[in-house]
Amino acid sequence: MKHFFLITNRVKDPEGIYTNRITEYLRAHGAEAVCAVSDRTRERIEVPAGMECAVVLGGDGTLLKAAQDMRECDIPLLGVNLGTLGYLAEVEIGNIENALSKLLSGQYMIENRMMLSGRAYLKDADQEHHYALNDIVISRCGPMQVLQFDIYVNGQFLNGYSGDGMIVATPTGSTGYNMSAGGPIVEPGASLLLLTPICPHTLNNRSIILSPEDEVRIEIPAGREKTVQTVEANFDGAHKIVLRTGDKIVIKRASRTTGILKLNTESFLEILHKKMVD
Repeated sequence: MKHFFLITNRVKDPEGIYTNRITEYLRAHGAEAVCAVSDRTRERIEVPAGMECAVVLGGDGTLLKAAQDMRECDIPLLGVNLGTLGYLAEVEIGNIENALSKLLSGQYMIENRMMLSGRAYLKDADQEHHYALNDIVISRCGPMQVLQFDIYVNGQFLNGYSGDGMIVATPTGSTGYNMSAGGPIVEPGASLLLLTPICPHTLNNRSIILSPEDEVRIEIPAGREKTVQTVEANFDGAHKIVLRTGDKIVIKRASRTTGILKLNTESFLEILHKKMVD
């Protein structure tokens, strides 16, 4: 591997110290290094032709945005953690030279992670469609109130939920909001869908694990006393769609995957243990 695309979160590396450190190391070892800044106000990062991987400097949020931006580029991502608790980042910045050495000498594997496709059907607007590597979260938009959801799986009614929201997560996203909401932690290379309610107003608050081939439809009914509900569908914290009573969103496995570069020989359970005791 000789052609590297660097994506930097300037909030985490404001002076470009780590970016310059990586760039200088790669160029000193005969590799090409092209840099870009991750910016949430920009729709898409332009990737030059010929890049073989993207080194993403920041935290989990930076890597999630890179996965969305680059889903059609078909090049793997390496997350470099500049934050605190990063489940997606493969490398800590203190070990970056060793990691780059492995990339340059071909000592890596690529783990393909499933993504989600979410298509919203709105009564008063066109359809909207986005992707997510971690999760698609349906939550309140506006006053504090209990939300109502109707959940269908493969066209069959599953249940009506009352609560603060609903998470549809991938195995990669199981250690994100899903975990905070009490959902199960899943090995990230697995293929399945996680459906986890957020603070449900019921004694039954368990997650549901679905096949990766299943299709989840979430409909927004009228609220209490037939009021109009307004909620948000949030895609990895980067894109959001406003849904109202009468609207629906259909979520399923995306046709594309995200390649994550793996350098460590540690198992997922070993890494998880370290994160949990830090």
